[in-house]
Amino acid sequence: MGHPHAAALVHHGLYALQHRGQESAGITACNQEGTELVTHRGTGLLSDVFSGYDLNCLQGEMAIGHVRYSTTGESSLLNAQPLVVQIDGHSVALGHNGNLVNAAALRRKLETEGSIFQTSSDTEVIAHLTARAGEEGIGERLRAALRQVRGAYGLVFLTPKALYAARDPHGLRPLCLGHIEGAWMVASETCALDAVGAQFEREVKPGEFLYIGQDQMHSSGLGPESCRCTPCIFEHIYFARPDSKIGARNAHQIRKKMGQILAREHPIAADLVSGVPDSSLSAASGYAEEAGLPYEMSLVRNRYVGRTFIQPGDELRRLAVRLKFNPLEKVVQGRRLILVDDSVVRGTTSRALIQLLREAGAEEIHLRITSPPYRHPCYYGINTSCRSQLIAAGRSVGETGTLLGADSLRYLSIEGTAAAAGGTVEQFCTACFSGEYPVPVAEAGGSRS
Repeated sequence: MGHPHAAALVHHGLYALQHRGQESAGITACNQEGTELVTHRGTGLLSDVFSGYDLNCLQGEMAIGHVRYSTTGESSLLNAQPLVVQIDGHSVALGHNGNLVNAAALRRKLETEGSIFQTSSDTEVIAHLTARAGEEGIGERLRAALRQVRGAYGLVFLTPKALYAARDPHGLRPLCLGHIEGAWMVASETCALDAVGAQFEREVKPGEFLYIGQDQMHSSGLGPESCRCTPCIFEHIYFARPDSKIGARNAHQIRKKMGQILAREHPIAADLVSGVPDSSLSAASGYAEEAGLPYEMSLVRNRYVGRTFIQPGDELRRLAVRLKFNPLEKVVQGRRLILVDDSVVRGTTSRALIQLLREAGAEEIHLRITSPPYRHPCYYGINTSCRSQLIAAGRSVGETGTLLGADSLRYLSIEGTAAAAGGTVEQFCTACFSGEYPVPVAEAGGSRS
């Protein structure tokens, strides 16, 4: 907000955030006159969507952008964001990271009252609630809408006059604030600020609502509701890029600490330690350092294949694993290997990797995971809403290890995970491990089983 090349900054920032979503991408900018929003979006990676597109078409000093990883609504151009709608004859654009657990109930209510939805995304619920709010001014109407939703969100909202940003009261999803050359920026991670040379100011507080106009920025709360701050522990384990700051701490250092604690909790005789590229390399180096074992690269990653965890189907995940990884036979042949990974969710990737390493001649493969068993669905922005998809659900650690084909499987304790992230278990959302949801899952419109 307030930069002559706002869309270009957003474009560069989105490249840094591509790991957070690969299904679609888009940018909305406000024209120089401050009268019209111009949007370009499409399905696929940012580089595909903006290939051949002239960013000069997105002029103005205000812009928002989004890369999508679907958790509610199908993967389609219709659900690509920013979502642009008309409210009282004016265009507004929304970008949303997270998941609203009461979106289905709100949508049914709105439809019975005459609202017509154009997408299957929960983000559109916020737009309809804003349009129907009786408060004076678009900012107050948006605040009123957000007081009705439950769940997780980092939200940006663009009008021809101002930019608004908000973070859910529990702080489940991340949002940070920065500035560059007198202009304000908000982003899901600090790496997006670094990518454009912006200065990190602070994290947006849980329940904070920001108004950013031409001449000022104003901070306020969403409402009187007081919630316990429980940021998602999975941001520390997997989602955030290693060079991003989470709170005041670097994600790489957090993950290295997780590996060190895991080595103390679950040592084993082996010849070498290796990490699954790229999200587990920090943790694997910490494990090797603590265990006093050599750290080696056992898998080569094809960097032109995206994150397998966030592919939208099991068959695509299996195919992506073979395309994405190739074992180094000379490193693993005849050796006892400790393979460190950040998590086992569905098990598709882990099972395929262990098979690849077996075929390459590894004598033993001991899988060490820098998080607890992932046994419960997430309703707050990770696409694991069906418990039957989770390999650790209803199984012992030994049973899971056998299914994966490992010689042994051990997980980092939930206490160790939280300690590495700089807090206690009570200070994070650990619902995917513990089944204790800070926002009631009954509102998610489904069963936990």
